[in-house]
Amino acid sequence: MTSSDGARERIIDAATRLFAALGYDGTSTRMIAEASGLNVATVAYHVGGKRDLYVAVVERAHRLERDVMANAVAQIEDAAGILALVDRYIDFCAEYPEVPALWMHRWLSDAADVAHLEEHYIRPLLDMVAAAARKVVPDGVDVEYVIWTVVWCTHGFGSGGVLDADGTRHGLNDPRELARFRTHVRRLVATAIGLPADAA
Repeated sequence: MTSSDGARERIIDAATRLFAALGYDGTSTRMIAEASGLNVATVAYHVGGKRDLYVAVVERAHRLERDVMANAVAQIEDAAGILALVDRYIDFCAEYPEVPALWMHRWLSDAADVAHLEEHYIRPLLDMVAAAARKVVPDGVDVEYVIWTVVWCTHGFGSGGVLDADGTRHGLNDPRELARFRTHVRRLVATAIGLPADAA
C-alpha cells in the first residue's frame, strides 16, 4: 500500500466513524480532516468533496456487506438455511455496527441530496437474498417483507438497543442481549417462513 493509499484509507475510516455517529448532514469535511489527522486540502486531494467521500464510505460498506451476504446466500440449501443467513446478517451488523448506523441516518432523510444510493447498493442485495429465499420458502411468503423485518429490527436494535430495569441501554455489543435478540429474530423469521417453532 502506498502512502497515498494509506492516507485515503485513514480518511475513509475517519469519515465512516463520523458519518455513522453524526450522519452526513451533521459531519463537516473539517471534522473528517481533524479526525484523520490531516488538513482539509489533503482530504480533498485524496477523496474529493464531502459528497464524494460519503459515496466512497457507502460503497466500501456495501462491498463488505455484499461479500458476507453472497457467501451466506451460497450456502442456503433449504428453508432452515434462511436462519443461518439471519445469523450471519446479525453477526455482520455486530462486527461492523457503522454499516447499519450509516443506513439508519440515511433512512431518516440524512444526505437527501445524494441520490440513487438505495438503487445502487440496497436493491441489489435485497434482490440477491430474495431470489435465494424464494427457492426454499413456501409460496405465499412475502419474502421482501421478511428480509426488511430482519433489517429493520437489526438496525433498530443496533441503534437503540433495549433498556434494562435500571434504564441502561444494551445492544449489539452486549453478548447476553445479542443472544436474546438473535433468538427472537430467528423465531420471527421461522414463523414467517413456516418452519416449526423448534427449528429456530
